[in-house]
Amino acid sequence: MTRWTVRRHRRADARASLYCFPHAGGSPGEYVRWSDDLPDVQVWGVHLPGRTTRRTEPPFTRMEPLVDALVSAVSFDGPFVLFGHSLGALMAFETAKELRRRGHAQPHRLIVSSCPAPPLMPPARPPVHALADDELLDEIERSWGESLDHLRGDPDLRAHVLDCFRADFTLLEKYLHEPDDSPLDCPVTVFAGAEEPWTPRAGDWAAYTRGPTEVELLPGGHFYFRDGRQEAMRALRTAVSTTSQ
Repeated sequence: MTRWTVRRHRRADARASLYCFPHAGGSPGEYVRWSDDLPDVQVWGVHLPGRTTRRTEPPFTRMEPLVDALVSAVSFDGPFVLFGHSLGALMAFETAKELRRRGHAQPHRLIVSSCPAPPLMPPARPPVHALADDELLDEIERSWGESLDHLRGDPDLRAHVLDCFRADFTLLEKYLHEPDDSPLDCPVTVFAGAEEPWTPRAGDWAAYTRGPTEVELLPGGHFYFRDGRQEAMRALRTAVSTTSQ
């Protein structure tokens, strides 16, 4: 375990490890709680700089140095699955590519959640990361469907949270996929909320692997695993169950 990964339970007899990359502005805490629903899986939350116990570390705003630092710090041992939600899906995808480039063990499965395949849609104009603080709060509330009134009344917390969101949106909006002729060898599973507008593009991820690609639409929107946790955990258990020792 390094500062890049956190867990809720230690599973000495786990048959696989699941590494969860968070969404923009997210922390690993939401994902490590999934270990309660995955008793035979070692669930790791990928802990990025700029949040919780890594609050004093500057967050990354470019994908390449982020993935380079992560792969240099974390040993992906034994059977493992990479899962990423939204921005985290791109991190997981690029991590799988970097592991292959370095000749390291490959994930047994890549799970991309609520994220269209590259190339992404052009960023908004003006880009979200460049919005003024109040406009950025409004955009987060609109996109995430959550009230952030607690931030509006706490200037210190607001500044920290917005710094993290702004860095993550910069990472997302400046992300450029470098095409190559070497698709991943691992299977890819695509999860998406049935109410998300990009779902017709979910099958595009098939272009990035030689293995099979499965698409599963789940009840709810962008955060389908909050809208319908039971159904989401069932789908996740099924996807991870194909990973064997």
